[in-house]
Amino acid sequence: MKLKNTVRRSLLVLEVALLALLTPAIIGASDHDDGEVDTKGRAVNLTDLYVFREQDQNGGAAQGDLVFIMNSNPRSLARYQYYFSPNALYQFHVTQVGDVNSTPTGQGDVILRFAFTPPNERGLQALTITAIRNGATTTATTTINGGPIVTTPLNNNTIANTVSLGGSNLTVFAGLREDPFFFDVEQFFRVRAGALGGGPKVGFREPNQAVDFTKGYNVNTIAVRVPKAFLQGGTGANTFDVWTTISVKDAVGNFKQFERLARPAINEGLILTPAFLEAFNSIPPRLDFSDAAAPVRQEALATIKAVGQLGGGVVDPNAIATAFLPDVMRIDTTKPSGYASATNAQGSLIGGRKITDDVIDITLSALVGAPTSDNVSYEGTPGNPAQGHHPLESNFPYLAQPN
Repeated sequence: MKLKNTVRRSLLVLEVALLALLTPAIIGASDHDDGEVDTKGRAVNLTDLYVFREQDQNGGAAQGDLVFIMNSNPRSLARYQYYFSPNALYQFHVTQVGDVNSTPTGQGDVILRFAFTPPNERGLQALTITAIRNGATTTATTTINGGPIVTTPLNNNTIANTVSLGGSNLTVFAGLREDPFFFDVEQFFRVRAGALGGGPKVGFREPNQAVDFTKGYNVNTIAVRVPKAFLQGGTGANTFDVWTTISVKDAVGNFKQFERLARPAINEGLILTPAFLEAFNSIPPRLDFSDAAAPVRQEALATIKAVGQLGGGVVDPNAIATAFLPDVMRIDTTKPSGYASATNAQGSLIGGRKITDDVIDITLSALVGAPTSDNVSYEGTPGNPAQGHHPLESNFPYLAQPN
């Protein structure tokens, strides 16, 4: 009972803090490229999360290995070296899920934490990797060969660090890669504004005119090959909820969550008010349905309802919200990976996300209740120079080389 009361008090403190965040303030966190302010550098701005069985990306890979990819630092210019922040913690959070139909708890059964040093004269950053599994902490600062764990500088051969954590070997890459995301985001904002009455009603551009706003840009990538057994921790779980966060050191040296991301286009696509967006990024998934978060959900529901009217389909905003919140990336490892490859009883996507999955078309179709596309693809439309990405690499970390 004492423990339960402690948990309730902790949640109450979090909800009170969230209410404070829901007042107008400077934007402290966002996703992909929805603006920068003095308090937010691009190095601590998350863009995308990918979670997939490696064998579904590479038929020659060992069975039982998963790949986690966290991208940050949006719209990094070609041929320019960017770095990870030495004042931040980059983290993957994982919940062991017993039932594929269960509501996400946002419980961090496993946390993989990455901390970076400032770059040296060669542009290398050293990493400290910490695994927290069910309260037990293991830290690695060297590879299994005894060398330092380091990033891959621009224009260097890929450095894949193999580290030993908690009895398992994990492979880690950190460095620049081409941004694999694809989306005509400017036109989406016009479509959304028209649906909400803030501008003329418009549709998406034709394939030969649609613009991929990430074309030609890079991102900072942390990619991890992790054995499923490491995530299971002896539980036998085959389904996992995954989300990412970035925490930034404050003036007194404490780390505060600054960014959060799981499914694509949820927060920046559905939430318009800057203070709400900041609040959403500053809380854990378990608070997505809390009373304090109600104003954020209401705005997201209003966006879903307005956009849903564009497709002529029958859309239930509450059902969609239930399917997409709490915001985690669920992967059932007994089935092939893919963002729309499988759903559970609540209609939630449970296939993780592969690199070239057209997540925007999938999400738009869910929002409007009918097949809908922004007419942008990973490979691009022939004859349209405003689209198209480089081919993926055949081996880990799989993302295309940086521009």
